[in-house]
Amino acid sequence: MESAAKLSSLQQTYAVIPRVRPHTPLLDAINTPSDLKKFTTAQLINLADELRLFLLYSAGQSGGHFGANLGVVELTIALHYLLDAPQDQIVWDVGHQAYAHKVLTGRRDKLGTIRSKDGLTAFPERAESAYDTFGVGHSSTSISAGLGMSLALRYQGRAQTVACIIGDGAMTGGMAFEAMNDAVQQDADLLVILNDNDMSISCSIGGFSRHLAMLWESGYQVDISDAGEPVLCQRPDMQAFDRRKRHKEMRDVPQLEDNLFKAVGFTYFGPFDGHNVPELLRVLSLAKQVKGPVLVHIYTTKGKGFAPAELDPVGYHAIGKLPIEDDEAKSTEGRVSATNTPKIDIPKADIPKTRPALKYSQVFGQFLCDKAAADDKLLAITPAMEEGSGMIDFAHHFPTRFFDVAIAEQHAVTLAAGMATQGVKPIVAIYSTFLQRGYDQLIHDVALQNLDVTFAIDRAGLVGEDGATHAGVFDFAFLRCVPNMLIAAPKDENECYHLLNTCYEYQGCTAVRYPRGVGTGAIITQPAQTYNIGEAVVEAVLGNDNAPNKLALLAFGTMFATAQQAAQAIANDDSELNAEPDCQVHVVNMRWVKPLDTKLLETLIEQGITHIATLEEHMTMGGAGSAVNEYLLNESLAFKNSRPAVCNIGIADRFIAHGSQAEQWADCGLDVQGVVDQLQNLLS
Repeated sequence: MESAAKLSSLQQTYAVIPRVRPHTPLLDAINTPSDLKKFTTAQLINLADELRLFLLYSAGQSGGHFGANLGVVELTIALHYLLDAPQDQIVWDVGHQAYAHKVLTGRRDKLGTIRSKDGLTAFPERAESAYDTFGVGHSSTSISAGLGMSLALRYQGRAQTVACIIGDGAMTGGMAFEAMNDAVQQDADLLVILNDNDMSISCSIGGFSRHLAMLWESGYQVDISDAGEPVLCQRPDMQAFDRRKRHKEMRDVPQLEDNLFKAVGFTYFGPFDGHNVPELLRVLSLAKQVKGPVLVHIYTTKGKGFAPAELDPVGYHAIGKLPIEDDEAKSTEGRVSATNTPKIDIPKADIPKTRPALKYSQVFGQFLCDKAAADDKLLAITPAMEEGSGMIDFAHHFPTRFFDVAIAEQHAVTLAAGMATQGVKPIVAIYSTFLQRGYDQLIHDVALQNLDVTFAIDRAGLVGEDGATHAGVFDFAFLRCVPNMLIAAPKDENECYHLLNTCYEYQGCTAVRYPRGVGTGAIITQPAQTYNIGEAVVEAVLGNDNAPNKLALLAFGTMFATAQQAAQAIANDDSELNAEPDCQVHVVNMRWVKPLDTKLLETLIEQGITHIATLEEHMTMGGAGSAVNEYLLNESLAFKNSRPAVCNIGIADRFIAHGSQAEQWADCGLDVQGVVDQLQNLLS
């Protein structure tokens, strides 16, 4: 034990992200995990330093998840040293902690492309590598997936180890406990490694977090004997304790002998130092031989080895690329991007800006604070997304009205429903992709009872580098089919603020859906307004009144800015065979997906509209355009009489790979040129 501690102290801590690729001779010698097996323990410790430094360099080049990856360097090395992947199955939960895994499994030289179009994905993905055993992005899935693998292997008589790595934050998701319960029932051979860093994205909270803290603070651990048996003893880092107190303290730590995992039926070992390579090798080599469901509890430091991240693990959960230095910026001047020449001149949006554009999460945070100051019935709930949803100020100023329920989307929705029965007005701040996990509760517990709950749906639409697992492109479809739901889609920051207010003031279940990132720079006006429910706005009519074609361009949400530019291009198009523009374009900010402004649709058709196009950053199947089609075909008398041509512009029936948001829009035909092309096809 003394030699293990001595060896582990060789690890380095860095303070600066390197801009030049570091010298990593040991790491460069690894092309597959099997190359690790020829290393000595001392070399593995040095490899951890090299790998951590390489991760720092790569994060500076590409951005991405940061702190969690630094925290599992030693664990990743130990797992790949001891197991025979990909025959043995290593299942990562969430994927925020899988960068080191990617580096050691043949993707070292591609790590700089991570989260970039056609580069590595931000999360494990089966299509990317045989070593990525299960595609992840949402948390709390690893034990369920690993259990399925273990049972299938047992059925086929294949003796392979299945190891699931789950963080303490992901363990708060109920799905993880459902899987643990079933693993015990099935008596499955399953190794679960709990990476306890007291963090998910925000700090971990709740009774489970306190339970883990008690296990740590006891100063003792359940060690594993050479025979694989649990042995209660003092942790190595606590050996300075007065030995005379040891027996008394041993009797005072029943939480170790009767901890939660053991109560469920798992064989429990831990907690162990997750940065001590020799200790990890010893413990995991023994644990993987123990039959039945086993949980090894390790404690790590999020951001380990990078001093700023260790001090601020929340701020360094993920980082952007390092800014380009002056010399680099000069070297890029005059370069021409390799984009296609547009067919027609596309005007740039003329949007006045008097200050930097706000993120939509900041708009939501501002609304929360403003409204809470005026209405003491407002309560706000988040499933572990305080920072991402813009709720830090609200939590600080209104702590008794802020509820972070950890990674438990189902619980978050039903908690809001219960609150609403008691006369308060809860707002659930949730990412679109995570609301999918609380769908049954939204239908059964909120909408069916028509309770007064507002959903602030962030990260709607395409989200860029996080890719398909995090894209919020299904919410229009799964929300608008639910009775009693109102769905608003603001065009910009100002409208987002006022639609939040409108939906909050409405007595019933509502949703405001807005995207990731910054808006257009629109200034938020005060005081808060209440818009008419289901009322759209014709924002502009471009082109000649006598044009033979009259197009109604119905834009939903923040696609309105794109619609404006596309409309200007179409209305001003005098290229090729057209001596003068032959189309008048009515640009409509639909504002509401449910209810639709059907009165305006009737009016537009009666005024001679010959073509109708819908535009949304959502799947075309089942989306807002589908809602328009349903009305026109089933209810509109004006449509039946005049039959204007209709097309829906959105995302085709496929998952969109990661890349920048601009690249994703172009890939889907949702950039200005893509929209113009589709409108031209409609008009022709």
